[in-house]
Amino acid sequence: MKMDSDLLHSPAVGLTEEEEADMNDWKLPLTFMKKRHLEKIEGSKALAQTWRMKDRMKTVSVALVLCLNVGVDPPDVVKTSPCARLECWIDPLSMSPQKALETIGANLQKQYENWQPRARYKQSLDPTVDEVKKLCTSLRRNAKEERVLFHYNGHGVPRPTVNGEIWVFNKNYTQYIPLSIYDLQTWMGSPSIFVYDCSNAGIIVKSFKQFALQREQELEVAAINPSHPLAQMPLPPSMKNCIQLAACEANELLPMNPDLPADLFTSCLTTPIKIALRWFCMQKSAKLVPGVTLDLIEKIPGRLNDRRTPLGELNWIFTAITDTIAWNVLPRDLFQKLFRQDLLVASLFRNFLLAERIMRSYNCTPVSSPRLPPTYMHAMWQAWDLAVDICLSQLPTIIEEGTAFRVSTSPFFAEQLTAFQVWLTMGVENRNPPEQLPIVLQVLLSQVHRLRALDLLGLFLDLGPWAVSLALSVGIFPYVLKLLQSSARELRPLLVFIWAKILAVDSSCQADLVKDNGHKYFLSVLADSYMPAEHRTMAVFILAVIVNNYNTGQEACLQGNLIANCLEQLSDPHPLLRQWVAICLGRIWQNFEPARWCGVRDSAHEKLYTLLSDPIPEVRCAAVFALGTFVGNSAERTDHSTTIDHNVAMMLAQLINDGSPVVRKELVVALSHLVVQYESNFCTVALQFIEEEKNYAVPSPANTAEPGNMTPVRDSPAIPRLRSVNSYTNIRAVTTARNLNKSLQNLNLNEEGGPAALSPGNLSTSSSASSTLGSPDNDEYILSFETIDKMRRVSSYSSLNSLIGVSFNSVYTQIWRVLLHLAADPFPEVSDLAMKVLNSIAYKATMNARPQRILDSGSLTQSAPASPTSKGTHIHQAGGSPPMPSTSSSSLTNEVPKPPVREQPATRPPYTPTLGGQAPHSHQFPRTRKMFDKGPEQAAEDGEEPGGHRNYVSLALQTGLCDWSAKYFAQPVMKIPEEHDLESQVRMERQWRFLRNARVRRQSRVITQKGISRLDDQIFINRNPGVPSVVKFHPFNSCIAVADKDSICFWDWEKGERLDYFYNGNPRYTRITAMEYLNGHDCSLLLTATDDGALRVWKNFADQKNPEMVTAWQGLSDMLPTTRGQPSSSTHSLARRVSIYLDRSKQGGAGMVVDWEQETGLLMTSGDVRVIRIWDTDREMKVQDIPTGADSCVTSLSSDSQRSLIVAGLGDGSVRVFDRRMGPSECRVMTYREHGAWVVKAHLQKETDGNIISVSVNGDVRFFEPRTPDSINVLQTVKGLTALDIHPQANLFACGSMNQFIAVYNANGDVISNIKYYDGFMGQRIGAISCLAFHPYWPHLAVGSNDYYMSIYSAEKRLR
Repeated sequence: MKMDSDLLHSPAVGLTEEEEADMNDWKLPLTFMKKRHLEKIEGSKALAQTWRMKDRMKTVSVALVLCLNVGVDPPDVVKTSPCARLECWIDPLSMSPQKALETIGANLQKQYENWQPRARYKQSLDPTVDEVKKLCTSLRRNAKEERVLFHYNGHGVPRPTVNGEIWVFNKNYTQYIPLSIYDLQTWMGSPSIFVYDCSNAGIIVKSFKQFALQREQELEVAAINPSHPLAQMPLPPSMKNCIQLAACEANELLPMNPDLPADLFTSCLTTPIKIALRWFCMQKSAKLVPGVTLDLIEKIPGRLNDRRTPLGELNWIFTAITDTIAWNVLPRDLFQKLFRQDLLVASLFRNFLLAERIMRSYNCTPVSSPRLPPTYMHAMWQAWDLAVDICLSQLPTIIEEGTAFRVSTSPFFAEQLTAFQVWLTMGVENRNPPEQLPIVLQVLLSQVHRLRALDLLGLFLDLGPWAVSLALSVGIFPYVLKLLQSSARELRPLLVFIWAKILAVDSSCQADLVKDNGHKYFLSVLADSYMPAEHRTMAVFILAVIVNNYNTGQEACLQGNLIANCLEQLSDPHPLLRQWVAICLGRIWQNFEPARWCGVRDSAHEKLYTLLSDPIPEVRCAAVFALGTFVGNSAERTDHSTTIDHNVAMMLAQLINDGSPVVRKELVVALSHLVVQYESNFCTVALQFIEEEKNYAVPSPANTAEPGNMTPVRDSPAIPRLRSVNSYTNIRAVTTARNLNKSLQNLNLNEEGGPAALSPGNLSTSSSASSTLGSPDNDEYILSFETIDKMRRVSSYSSLNSLIGVSFNSVYTQIWRVLLHLAADPFPEVSDLAMKVLNSIAYKATMNARPQRILDSGSLTQSAPASPTSKGTHIHQAGGSPPMPSTSSSSLTNEVPKPPVREQPATRPPYTPTLGGQAPHSHQFPRTRKMFDKGPEQAAEDGEEPGGHRNYVSLALQTGLCDWSAKYFAQPVMKIPEEHDLESQVRMERQWRFLRNARVRRQSRVITQKGISRLDDQIFINRNPGVPSVVKFHPFNSCIAVADKDSICFWDWEKGERLDYFYNGNPRYTRITAMEYLNGHDCSLLLTATDDGALRVWKNFADQKNPEMVTAWQGLSDMLPTTRGQPSSSTHSLARRVSIYLDRSKQGGAGMVVDWEQETGLLMTSGDVRVIRIWDTDREMKVQDIPTGADSCVTSLSSDSQRSLIVAGLGDGSVRVFDRRMGPSECRVMTYREHGAWVVKAHLQKETDGNIISVSVNGDVRFFEPRTPDSINVLQTVKGLTALDIHPQANLFACGSMNQFIAVYNANGDVISNIKYYDGFMGQRIGAISCLAFHPYWPHLAVGSNDYYMSIYSAEKRLR
């Protein structure tokens, strides 16, 4: 034991190295962990925006009905003495009754005019019933649909009755006459607002509601019964949108305190500041402000509507406070209706809040309908009291000093902004909205605080879409729209930020901006080179929203010189700016001809080409999008525009092997625009390919009758090309390998319920994701994947130049080839899109070309669907017709469904084209149509020929890239990302993983430093679902990945249990030949390489989630499995079938080999090709092709990033060393030719002076020093090696041979273990070794053999 502890503590050097290694975990870059890999590329769900007032209203007419009868008190109210006298601040007893009445009327009108100067006011003083009727009906008539206000002062008449009547007079004032609220409703109509200032006013509100209900019931009766008297009358408007304000509850009297006005309620509603100040002085606390009297209050200088004067400022603070209280207490929709819809109503309701506060202090409860929650105790009133207090305490000084009254402004707004700032900086994420939001809005009006308010508003909007919605519901929109007219430079960054946030959440604001010329503001920001790139990015994002599908916006921005502005910034160093400039260009000329021609004049397309090789995939995407809409919209086709389109198409075609699926998806969409534009040309090309495919049998394992499996190929099921990532991630392990393969093969193309869906072998999961794909009616494709794949190979490898008609290298043929290539893309979403485009054209081409032949063709009689009993062998690859009896894949033309003449199976609607839901226009054209003629008159009437289609396609095919990119602006930009937040869960998990990594490194080093004397202790054995072909240990956890031909199984070797098994998605004539863990130190991903050159990256494996494909791309393009050397394809496929363990040099090739460098993010790939291709996973693009200079395949790769060296072992026995810093001609720095045969493994040790170790099939192990031409050491091991691995830490290597044993050697070439039998299992002999691998740290060796078994051997048990 002591020895262990010594070992642990002895070499101090070792520990520092180790600490360094642990620190390095933090520095190692992560690959494929960007947003585009982690989330679905789609826009955010649009929040339903309720802030926009659908119906702004105005109160246009006001009826002021005063029943005062000055001098005569009504009989049912006993007044105190003294009593409240003032009406509209006038003592009626101070002048003759008639004059008092008129003065009070005039005053009331003035008070209302402060709030709504434009309305028509009509006074009705001490009226009769008829006068009221005449007044109301005439006001309603003039107001039409707008709102009318009815103000009733009943201080000189009895209280309202329980029957719902108020009182007026008879002609000669000898009697009080009741006026029913029911009649009043009828005359006033709706919408209206009623103010009742009288005792027991609550009764009126109740009666009003009862009458409104009664009305609705009568109407319902009338609607059923036509003879009802109401049925013939025009419908009276609903009383629901009538608003009422009443001074007190049904059982309350108005206050009679002589210090108060008699019409206290009216005073609160119309002169709030005056009454609020008086009331403040009447409180006990007012004694704390010395020298303030009621007389002094009258003398506060200034005007209510001038915010720079003390009175105006008080009024402004009052508005802000009441608005804030309402916003915080009321439900949002009620707030919108009462406080944002109508200026007068909003003012009355703000003042109503004051009335509630003041009148409740006199035991009176004002009532409103709709009812408001109580607000009189709200904390914001304290802020009001403070503001009044400060104002009044300065009054004596102001008045003494006369006119020089510009005192220090109230600190109110600055303090409220501070409160808002505290909320922003201190709060947690999920909390109530900040109370001060409406105040921030008010502050935007003040020049003094505007900058700070905008800054805080920006911070608030940055919290996310919910914050933007809140701000819009408060009513921020008109304010920030108006501010765009300001020329202040310091506001620019803030306004651009705020508008970017608003438009990211609600893009419908584009119209408002253009209407108010707001777009010019952002055009000037974009053109301003002194603006930081972030702000120009936001400006161009805003402009991209303005021109998005909005013609007026496109025109406005085109005139504003947007295109030239954008083109200047295409090469900006800021990637997000480049991306949005390209998107903006793509949107301005989308279906907008003038902008396209403006772009042509500025050679925009040529300037965009540079972005096609941009290091950032999103920027490449945006450039493809822009070029796609550039070719996809021109109605008039001139020779000039056709040349441009061809030019753009050929530039786009170069992205066919881009490393990013996002870019390739955008590429398919861009090419689909072109296909729609030149439909007839593409139809011609399609027909020729289809013909050619029929006449040409491709020698490939997919369609040769193979010895040992002598069933004719027509019975073999269609390729298991699964339609979407989901569909093949759901395929968790099916019990046995046999079953799995069967079910995978049955996942054929007609997933939507064609005959195959009934066959028993099918997995139900296949159709889970497919419903979104395929044609509009979920029908099958015409071109099956197999056919397309074959066409692709035909087009690459046969002399198609002999085709008649189109010169074969025309642009259309090239683009068709590109689409064929994309239809076989390893990333399902890309291939699905490409399949749609190809099928839509194939459909049109075959429908147009031979409608006759299809009808007559005898073969179609067989096309009744197969019965469910056919065991799923006749899989209908397309259209439900049976495979043809030839050995080539059944040809296309026979598979085109007939026009709906034939009997359709009841379940399936007639086939409709995949792109474009209507019957194709091209039916109407003769096949030999000239390229630019308009087609028959019929089409000319439809507008331009492709028009109908084009719109459909551009709608049908979209990638969601632009909307997804826009999400960036809706999400918090200023928040610390989670991974940098030291307290976040993400960070804690990462820390835990790095500690685990350190532990594994430390403990394994202890063991390997002791030296390993034997390695034959079997710690794991299990039967794998398929023959293991590649095994890979996870560097730090107890997971091991085992690949068979096309699936991957994950085992936990400590617990001995299977974690996961899923299908890799490669076509069936390919196999997995290499695997790597990416980000093994952190969030692991698994990369698989198949021998057709495709790379796929998976996440969420080996845990409870479904494995998902992160990305996939064609790592090596010209590695089609058909090119593998042998002339006779049958022997070649036989050789491969027999097994992987045979001497590899006799087989087709090495497949694909890869080497991964985590620290640089580079992936080296090679195989049956003549180059080593280096991919940068960060940029997702190819960075270098190093020619190997040999005629044989590369069988093994090993690299060292420190020295920039790459070592490759080749099939001809040579080992070549390349320096990747040098040019293609001189980068091969060394070639060793000492091996006489196929190199099984070449390994470059990672130390600074590390050697090269290489081993050939013949078992000779050679050590080379990279600087010397000859080997420095040779060891001989067993002959007939099939697999070998070298332990990077422990200097061991293990060889597996076809003679069914494993030998483990140490660095001196001594055998430390020979393994021939399995433990247990009656000592069964090990099968032929198909693959083996060491753990990167532990002394563990995993071995896969041809009898399906997977075992792991370790050093002695106690050392583990």
